[in-house]
Amino acid sequence: MATAATTTPESLVAEKSYPLRVALLSVLIGIVISTFWSAAFVDTTIGGTVADTLWGPQAREATISGAVAGALYALVTGLAGTFTACNICAFSAIAPLAADKRSAGQTLKPLLYLSAGMIVVAGLYGAIGALVGPSLPQLSETRLGDPENGIRLRSLQSMVVFVSIGVIYILWGLMTLGVMPNPFAGVGARYPWARSVFMGATIGAFLIGRPYGLFRHMFEYAASTQNPFFGALAFILQSLGNIVLMVALFLLLIYGTGGRFERWLHAKPGRVAIVTAAALIVAGTFFATYWGPRLLARNGLFFWPYWDWETYTLLFRAR
Repeated sequence: MATAATTTPESLVAEKSYPLRVALLSVLIGIVISTFWSAAFVDTTIGGTVADTLWGPQAREATISGAVAGALYALVTGLAGTFTACNICAFSAIAPLAADKRSAGQTLKPLLYLSAGMIVVAGLYGAIGALVGPSLPQLSETRLGDPENGIRLRSLQSMVVFVSIGVIYILWGLMTLGVMPNPFAGVGARYPWARSVFMGATIGAFLIGRPYGLFRHMFEYAASTQNPFFGALAFILQSLGNIVLMVALFLLLIYGTGGRFERWLHAKPGRVAIVTAAALIVAGTFFATYWGPRLLARNGLFFWPYWDWETYTLLFRAR
């Protein structure tokens, strides 16, 4: 005769502690990634090679002539910057996008909502950037304190933007796990598309702190035109280029696996929340640590572990 399963105090403790373990492991993974991250490899070896292949040799120093060339340059450099430290966290959007079961015809809806949020933020900042131009910290060469070795003003802007987004992702992940209360649960239930729009808005905001050389070159040209419409278009194309590979991977997981990815994701209760939360917390921790303490350490203002890929040693001051 079968007996009803009983819930012991030990099982309750284990059930409550599991989300916390997921959160702590995700934080640890994010810290490890920020420690071993090589900006030279992703910015120059990957990003520079892609840009030089699609645009032509020495894309970083290219002369941009005209709105059409500027728009094309924005799209190409957006694609080239896919894996940079200021954009890699866009891939964390895949799990939230796949969180809800949908019919085949509705799969593209979250992508459209994400794109809408991204386009609004990127376009608005592009228009402002074209009007304000060099007075923005992002285009400034000013250093605080020591004019030779002080931290750049644009680096401070990057730190504020990316650390803020990182904290948002971490809190979002913790609320998804149920580790902390979610004051936006009602909004999410009433407007299920809001999650994708908000995710897109944060991806569009990556441009607000982006220090990537190819992006800054495009930004400088957009600012020189003082045309807010071109600035908005260029920044929108830059953002669209940033998510091309992420979108391709999302569609591959949804359609290319014959539905196996979605079935696996929804096979067990709580798996969607765990995968979504882990992706957000890993991404958020990477942003918060790489653009926070590691950036300060690069300027001699803090100590943070850093893997030197030239000597294969672990240092405690980034460079």
